[in-house]
Amino acid sequence: MNRCTPQRLSLVFVLAASAMLATLPAGAQTATEFKPAVRTFPAAALRGEMVVTAPPAITLDGKADRLSVGSRIRDADNRLVLSGALVNQKLPVNYLREGAGNVHEVWILNSEEIKLKRPNSKASWFSFGSSTDAPGTISATTNAQ
Repeated sequence: MNRCTPQRLSLVFVLAASAMLATLPAGAQTATEFKPAVRTFPAAALRGEMVVTAPPAITLDGKADRLSVGSRIRDADNRLVLSGALVNQKLPVNYLREGAGNVHEVWILNSEEIKLKRPNSKASWFSFGSSTDAPGTISATTNAQ
């Protein structure tokens, strides 16, 4: 009993050929012209160097810290990464903290994002007043008519 009919053989040939074509590299892009995309980060995100010691324990800029429950770490290609895969690697990152103070969002930076300057100071989520107010003064507007 012959189970390989000519129609099935041609179908197998077409599928194999399309699989081989799909694995060919794209000719329009070379390694020298590739620049990684720069992601947009929240304004409150801070910059630091993270080392995962024993998940969820980490160090940020050499100081002991901790990842929050449900924290998300994204690699340079914006894919989610498990903290266990990053143990003992020094990584330049942008990060956000959650309400309890633990690190909740982490973005591992690519070469283009590292070049961008970012403050490494405590950023506030809220702004009460304007940048022209002196510290300790209350800004109020009045309508004089």
